[in-house]
Amino acid sequence: MKSQIEKNLKKKTDKILVETIILGKKNPAWEKIIKKVSGSRRKRLELNLDEIDNQTKDNDLVIIPGRVLGKGNIKKKIKISAMKYTESAKEKLKESKIEFNLIEEEIKSNPEGKGIKVLTNNGR
Repeated sequence: MKSQIEKNLKKKTDKILVETIILGKKNPAWEKIIKKVSGSRRKRLELNLDEIDNQTKDNDLVIIPGRVLGKGNIKKKIKISAMKYTESAKEKLKESKIEFNLIEEEIKSNPEGKGIKVLTNNGR
């Protein structure tokens, strides 16, 4: 698997994505997530806020290996880490006082990957 991640890394030009992949490769707990974000952009996950709310419980630490979109709202008290956020998603998360950051930042603060829940899109 690491060789596939290495191959994919050579094709990436987004600085944040490259740094995230390099950080994640060093931590076995993050390997599954790094494999997803290092793959094709077309296969990357995009979830709306209401979809995230439906798949989580209070106090979850949620990892989204893709982009968070702004449709809907989150009613639960959770923390979200994703690769990217749309502007409308950022605004709604701030209004709801939901803690959010980039996966790169989460890897730095939680290298063991303790308590993470990786969200998927039902059907991908």
